[in-house]
Amino acid sequence: MKLTRLLAAVAATAALSAGFAAQAREYSVSTVLSDAFPWGQAAQKWAELVNERSEGRITLRVYPNAQLVAGDQTKEFSAMRSGLIDMAVGSTINWSPQVPELNLFSLPFLMKDNADLDAITQGEAGKLSFAAIEQRGIVPLAWGENGFREVSNSRKPVRAPADLAGLKIRVVGSPLFQDTFSALGANPTQMSWADAKPALTTGAVDGQENPLSVFDVARVDQVGQKYLTLWHYMADPLIFAVNQRVWKTLPEEDRELLRQAALDAGKWEVELSRSQQAKRLEDIRSRGVEVVELNDAERQAFVDATRSVHEKWAPKIGDKLLDAARSAIAKP
Repeated sequence: MKLTRLLAAVAATAALSAGFAAQAREYSVSTVLSDAFPWGQAAQKWAELVNERSEGRITLRVYPNAQLVAGDQTKEFSAMRSGLIDMAVGSTINWSPQVPELNLFSLPFLMKDNADLDAITQGEAGKLSFAAIEQRGIVPLAWGENGFREVSNSRKPVRAPADLAGLKIRVVGSPLFQDTFSALGANPTQMSWADAKPALTTGAVDGQENPLSVFDVARVDQVGQKYLTLWHYMADPLIFAVNQRVWKTLPEEDRELLRQAALDAGKWEVELSRSQQAKRLEDIRSRGVEVVELNDAERQAFVDATRSVHEKWAPKIGDKLLDAARSAIAKP
């Protein structure tokens, strides 16, 4: 009798262990930057929170440097939608070819500061942006941020559109960026970041545009970028998201766990990123970079020079979303 009970207990334990193993799951998470940058740290924080809160039952394995799409960050959204990637902490810029509404955040000089950005992402415009993503087979969970993008070059300080005339500026693979820099008189040159640093080193291109975190961590000043203009011409929010088919397989409690962990990781990363800006700028200046900060009149000249870009891209973004964004910014 005792042996029978013992065998039954062993069988029950084995069944429980098998059940736990069956429930334990690992998912891939794509990011473009590693955890040397706030972007990569956001994905890592999400993975840590999910692992901790699920008590190891759910593992998010982070794949940085766009390695799941062979370095082509603009293919990340499509790869996630097709199921090659389970989840991602992605950029509105990189996803905009598949979700045109996300070009909202790349409109030049739409937002002045973090308050404007928060008004958009945390309001009706943010909800509409998430709805546009969900319509394409991806479930968005939370916002993070890659920061406002600034412009640098190797030739001269930039205070007015005329200062950009003829400069070869490396830009990401988005037609909107081409239109923006063309409107400013520059010569935009599309290339990957892997190709950009050698091109900056040799002088094949004169400048580039990126958030301060990228300029700082990637030491862009070491490839001839001695002039940096803080013009906040656009912001690049990050989005924590899950493939829709993966999402549908999850029980409700796991969906809520993933969503809340994403919200918490996003909030943590936004605070981290913003808290580092002053120190990053101080370090960049200490390395001999000349930093230009535009006054209101100087900024307005850039606003005026890029109005045609807004007019061209408004139909692609949609009036409802644009109106919601502009209304949010206009509120005191």
